[in-house]
Amino acid sequence: MKYITQLFRIFTGALFIFSGFVKLVDPLGSAYKFEEYFGADVLNLEFLIPYALPFAILLILVELLLGISLLLGFKTKTTLWSLFGITTLFLFLTWYSAFYDKVTDCGCFGDAVTLSPWETFYKNVIFIFLIAFMLFQQKHIQPIVSKTANKWVLFLSLFASLYVVYDALTYLPLIDFRPYAVGKNIREGMEYKDDGELPPVHDFYLESDNGDDLTEIILNAPKVMLIVANELEHSEKGAWQAIVTHAKQAKEKGYLVYGVSSSSSSLMNETIANNNLPFEILFCDATTIKTMCRANPGILTLNKSQVISKYNWKKINKNGL
Repeated sequence: MKYITQLFRIFTGALFIFSGFVKLVDPLGSAYKFEEYFGADVLNLEFLIPYALPFAILLILVELLLGISLLLGFKTKTTLWSLFGITTLFLFLTWYSAFYDKVTDCGCFGDAVTLSPWETFYKNVIFIFLIAFMLFQQKHIQPIVSKTANKWVLFLSLFASLYVVYDALTYLPLIDFRPYAVGKNIREGMEYKDDGELPPVHDFYLESDNGDDLTEIILNAPKVMLIVANELEHSEKGAWQAIVTHAKQAKEKGYLVYGVSSSSSSLMNETIANNNLPFEILFCDATTIKTMCRANPGILTLNKSQVISKYNWKKINKNGL
């Protein structure tokens, strides 16, 4: 039993660390998933939507630190019962999503690994079994370093995690697992495979104010700059002045420059007029924009549908064209 317990300990701890890390580098992605769960058509807890980001960060940190604690053998009983509680909650949510077909991807592994609702549910069933087994065999889980060393490892892990979260929220995720990451080809991401599944990019559509579809023009152009701002009313102050200069420089170098937003047509025109923007703002689906770029606003440059660069507006001066 001792060796089986150690095997379960390593496997469970490593999976929780991996799950926490892939969400840690992109906390907004987890926040969007919380918003989906809190929505009226899922759990009907819309009053919690404004707190989705704090909930997401807290859960990520707890998941990551519990995984580390399990591997270290630190406060084994508390760690295992905490893991059991969190996994039980996940078990209910994933069963609810799968049974009622509410959320197609729980985001358990962020955008790094996509699982169907039932696959996620069965994964949690396995974890419940592993954790319950370790609870009965916890005498075999001993600390691998001293108590003081354990505390320092957890403290430094927490500090490093908070810094990663801060950097991701201030600029962009440290690692981009999405189909609009630098180096990805949007057109290739739109291709359907033989398995019949939806392609990674299945809702990329750019429409002008007068209803023209500019998607193909933009995907075929060798030099394109897209200024992405999902909700113009929530775009960061001071951004547009810097973007105007950046957009003019891009146009001088032969770039097609467009804004991209899901806001109303009236708000788009108001933003253009108030900031003297030298480009048109195109309409795009809100979910697509959130997937494209986590900044508001952020900048993508394309070369014949391939993503060449992506950066937060705050790093304009560090990203020359």
